[in-house]
Amino acid sequence: MTLTIRKAEAPDASLILTFIRELAAYERLAHEVDATEEDLSAALFGPQPRVFADIAEWDGEPAGFALWFYNFSTFRGRHGIYLEDLFVRPDFRSKGIGKALLQHLARRCLAEKLPRLEWWVLDWNEPALRFYRSIGAAPMDEWTVQRVTGEALERLAGRAFAPRTSIE
Repeated sequence: MTLTIRKAEAPDASLILTFIRELAAYERLAHEVDATEEDLSAALFGPQPRVFADIAEWDGEPAGFALWFYNFSTFRGRHGIYLEDLFVRPDFRSKGIGKALLQHLARRCLAEKLPRLEWWVLDWNEPALRFYRSIGAAPMDEWTVQRVTGEALERLAGRAFAPRTSIE
């Protein structure tokens, strides 16, 4: 049995979308997925990609993926890696694939002198929480995630009131 982790390539867009849908179903969030293969192709494989993916294959079969991007710490003055999604298909779990994907990203951090690798996990996902604790991940309990979307985003952008700003 062999595990291969490789950089995603343009023909993988459909597979990545499939992984995203499988992850969303597992997380009970399938209703929130509106990404398309075209969206992923443009984001991951366009002229200036800002998000990246690694594919895990077990004996040549697609087993999981990690989708990530660079973030920045003003306190550290350096970039880090934010892991947006990590998913291993149920039939391939307990084979070390999730850990291997995280090790792959940790090695990238060290090679690029990035001080941290971080991600979010749903608070009810006890199997994931146990796994992350087992590899030394520490919860950031003192932080609360904030998000603005939809109508609130429209209001914040000032659709009714357009202040003089320059966004480049």
